[in-house]
Amino acid sequence: MAKLIKIWLDDMRPAPEGYEWAHSVNEAKALVEVNENIGNPIVCLDLDHDMGDYEPQGGDGIKFVLWLAETSRHYPVKVHSLNPVGKENMEAIVRRYW
Repeated sequence: MAKLIKIWLDDMRPAPEGYEWAHSVNEAKALVEVNENIGNPIVCLDLDHDMGDYEPQGGDGIKFVLWLAETSRHYPVKVHSLNPVGKENMEAIVRRYW
């Protein structure tokens, strides 16, 4: 039976209950790919911009949103970043491609 997947991308803040926690962009990509391969629907991506110490592992949140757009993975996205410029940039990409 398929499991509905919600992914939380944030280097520091723990994932809310019911979310899979990715600390880095590469972890988030892997979670997306694994769940697609086993048929689990991805119902929410809740994203931070700044990845702190995890930035070398795939970049910041914009890199993840660009990867989603480039690979036509238009899942529902929310941005919870406290970085106002990064948040706006990520949301602009979503508005443009979704």
